Amino acid sequence: MKVLAVGCGEQLRQAREAAGLTVADVAGRLHMPVQVVAALEAEQWERLGAPVFVRGQLRSYAKLLGVELDGLLEQARIAPVEPPKLVSHTHTPRLRRMAENLGRRAVYVVITAVLAVPAWYAFQGKFGDSAPNTASLDVVPDPASLAATQPAVAPDEPAARPRPAAERTPYIASIAPVARPSAEAAPAASAMTLDFRGESWVEVSAPDGAVIEKALVRAGEKRSYAAGQVGRMVVGNASEVELRRNGGSVDLTTYARGNNVARFTVSSDGSVAPVSH
Repeated sequence: MKVLAVGCGEQLRQAREAAGLTVADVAGRLHMPVQVVAALEAEQWERLGAPVFVRGQLRSYAKLLGVELDGLLEQARIAPVEPPKLVSHTHTPRLRRMAENLGRRAVYVVITAVLAVPAWYAFQGKFGDSAPNTASLDVVPDPASLAATQPAVAPDEPAARPRPAAERTPYIASIAPVARPSAEAAPAASAMTLDFRGESWVEVSAPDGAVIEKALVRAGEKRSYAAGQVGRMVVGNASEVELRRNGGSVDLTTYARGNNVARFTVSSDGSVAPVSH
């Protein structure tokens, strides 16, 4: 008589019943829906999403019951985990980049020459060799400073006659900006870190929707991001991932609606909130 090998799901079911637990008890302890636990015991992998989720959920279930599944996972007929293929969609030849940079610099030089040369000739033709006095528009010169620029008169000499308007040195209004005290630098935004205790995957998007990272992550690895760098995150196998920010820990299972996948948004100050849709 041929003895059939016991599969992963059947072994988990037997271990659960031997421990005196119901499907609902296991679902509550693992923070999984009851349907997911039932699908694991029935080995209905197609109902559980990507292979990486199935393997992570099986390991979590086995760890709860103290069952060794490493040998049985090879018999579970779960599709292997394949890393995503990164395809480059844009490529600019080196010679073309150099030509574009030289063209932009040439345009800047021409614009500067067109604006600066006529202004220099006009300035030299109007004021000649005498250097004009300049005064900022933000500061009005007081009478004492104006008198200091006139030549001194000896006590026994008659008072000098006022200089004609044509002989007076003109004042040129300066539009140069006045130096202002710089504001204090804003404190550096705190970073957030993901610690992966088990195999998982992440999809990280910037506040403008651009994808920063989308990859499979092995157990024991970490990912760190600046607080203003991330706008949204999707984390698989959330029960095996720990999020740390501002020195504290965030429970990602509270943001997992089903299949142990956490979806949440990150504000500019690093606070985390569940996805609204």
